[in-house]
Formats: sequence, C-alpha cells, structure tokens
Amino acid sequence: MPTESLQAYDYYLRALACVYRRTREANTQALKLTQTANNLDPDFAAPFALGAICLVQRWGFGWKWGFGWSSGGAEDKTEARRLARRAIELDKNDPTVLAFAGRALATLAGEVEEGAALLARAISLDPNLAAARIWNGFVQLNLGDGDAAIEQFQIGLRMSPLDPRIYMAKIGMAIAHFLAGRYEEGSLWAKIAVQQNPNFVGAHRILMACHAMAGRLEEARQAWAVARQIDPTQRISTVMKGLYFRRPKDLQLLEQAFRIAGMPE
Repeated sequence: MPTESLQAYDYYLRALACVYRRTREANTQALKLTQTANNLDPDFAAPFALGAICLVQRWGFGWKWGFGWSSGGAEDKTEARRLARRAIELDKNDPTVLAFAGRALATLAGEVEEGAALLARAISLDPNLAAARIWNGFVQLNLGDGDAAIEQFQIGLRMSPLDPRIYMAKIGMAIAHFLAGRYEEGSLWAKIAVQQNPNFVGAHRILMACHAMAGRLEEARQAWAVARQIDPTQRISTVMKGLYFRRPKDLQLLEQAFRIAGMPE
C-alpha cells in the first residue's frame, strides 16, 4: 500500500536513485535506505520490493556477471524472498511492486513460475512498464518460450530505447536467437550489447557462444579472451549455476558453446 509518511517516501526515492546508479557503493546505500523506509512505515510495500531488487543487483554484479561485488549468497536469496513476499502481502495492485517482487522471485530466489505470474500481472496493470517487459522476457527465456521472450524484449525496446540499461534487452534478444539456433542473428544483437556496455561480461559470453556454435572458433576465442579479462574467475560450472533455464537442452547448448570457446570447466 502507499504511504502517508513523506519521510518514508523520500527514503524510498533516494534508494531508487541509488539502484539506478548501479555501483557497489550505491547498492549498499540503497539497501540501507529501503530498510530505513521500512522502519518508518512497515506497511509501505515499495521499499520491501526495492530491497529485494537491491539483493538481486548485488548477486548479479557479484559473481554472475563478474563485477566483483560482495554477495551474501544463500542468505541474500532467503532475504530477497522474504522481502518480495512481504511486499506482495502489502500491495497486490501496484505494478512496480509486483514487477520488482516478480523479478526477485524469478531470478535470485529461483521461483520462476511465481515470478512470471507476478510480472504478467504487473504488465496487465501497466502495459507501458518497460522494465517489467524486459524482466518478463528473461523469465520467458528461462521457461523455454523464446518467441514470447522476443516479443517482450521488442516491446521494451520500443518503449524505452534511450534507457542506459536497454542493452539488457539486446542481450536477451541475443540469447533468444541463440537458443533457437539462429546464431548469426544472436551475434548481431550481442555485438550491439557489447558496444553499448563493453564491460558487461554477460554480453561477451553470449557473443562467444553464438560465434562458437556458428563455427567461428577464432572469434569465439577472442570474445572469451575479453570476457576472461573482465572476470578471470569464470568457470563453466559456476556460470551454469546461475542459470534457471527449465529445458535441459538450453543448458546443454550453452555449456557446449562455452566449452568450444575455451572456458575452463
């Protein structure tokens, strides 16, 4: 539910601004600000949902995407689940709350179907919520529906083409085409994502995967060399643990591509 506490709302807005900065220090500050907002108004749903997103961001930039942020591991997953569920209990009709909670449950908590349902409800309440579209695209990828994923990414791209984080939708497009065996199209989208954010290891990984399965071994190895520079600790075993694809063939295809490109076991 909304809050009548202007102070709690102010802390929430400040936390939201910190999340958008996407730095380790800002993320730490954002989580503290959401906790302060929750203390000021325990019935204000939005800070709970945003707190879950802070933990998703910390996990993603920690080991999954290779930016070296510290993460609480299993404790973060448990806390993200708690915060997301509390947010939903407090407000089932705020599309932003539903989108935040759905993303946290589908990604960090690994509860993909429930997260997908929350994102679908968020979109039904606000069809113009671009972030929900993009997050839903990734959830559809995890569920194995590449066509639905592409549709969501395309809508997100149309709605928010100038968003500095829109490279995520382009990575999603690359993954969707890769899993469908359209490696050339996947490479094109991955290259665009790399150009927009050359320090994002996930873009380089899907680029090298597309090159590997297209038979362009030298280009695949070059993409892996860049990815390895960003995060030298990458291993197939650890990268695969962060993926929630429900179809075994999707996981097997990615694993095969990583191995061809030269990523160690």
